[in-house]
Amino acid sequence: MAITGPVTKNTTTPVIGLAQIRLGSSGTNIASVAPVLTASNSIGSVASTKFVSAIDFFRLESGYPLMEDAAYPIREKASMEVAFKEITPANIAYALGLDGASGEYSAAHSGEISLGTVKTPAFIRLESVYTYPDGSNKMQIIFPRAQILSNVELDHNAEEPLATPMMIEAKRADSNVDGGNAVWDNKPYGRIFWSVS
Repeated sequence: MAITGPVTKNTTTPVIGLAQIRLGSSGTNIASVAPVLTASNSIGSVASTKFVSAIDFFRLESGYPLMEDAAYPIREKASMEVAFKEITPANIAYALGLDGASGEYSAAHSGEISLGTVKTPAFIRLESVYTYPDGSNKMQIIFPRAQILSNVELDHNAEEPLATPMMIEAKRADSNVDGGNAVWDNKPYGRIFWSVS
C-alpha cells in the first residue's frame, strides 16, 4: 500500500524536550561567534523554552477592490521565552534586568535584590543549547547582546514547582552600535546553528 501525507524524512530531526538556557556576560564575549558559555552558566531547570522570530511586513496594495501586490519586511525581532523553575538570587536578578553573573548573586539561598530601583536592563549573552533525542546532534541559538524585559511573577502552587516567565530579547550586536563587534555585522541579532557533539 502506498503511503501518503507527510512521511518522516529523517528520524533524528524531531524536537522533543527543552533547551538548556545559558546566560553570561555580553561585553567580555562579544567578539566570539562560537559558544563560550558552559553548563555552569545554565539557569537550571526550566518549564518551557520558546524561540520567536517576529517580522512585521508592509503590504503594498492597489486596484479596486484592493489586492496585494507585494510584501516588504519593515521590522524584525528575535527573542527567547523561558519559564525557569530554580528560584535563585541570580535567576531573579536576570529576570529583573540585572546582571545575574556579576558575583553579587552567586549563592543559591542568600543575598538581596533591591526593589524600587528600576533602570535600563543590563546587556547579557544568551546561548540556548538544544540536544536532539539522539544525544549527539545539537541546535544552538546565540544572542550576543540581549536584554531581559519581563514582569516578574512568582506564582506559588500547592503541588507544582513555581515557573517564572522571562523574555530575553536580542538586540543589535554589530559594529554600528556601541558595545557591538564587527563579527556580527552580517548577523546583528546573533545566529542559529546546528552541530554534532
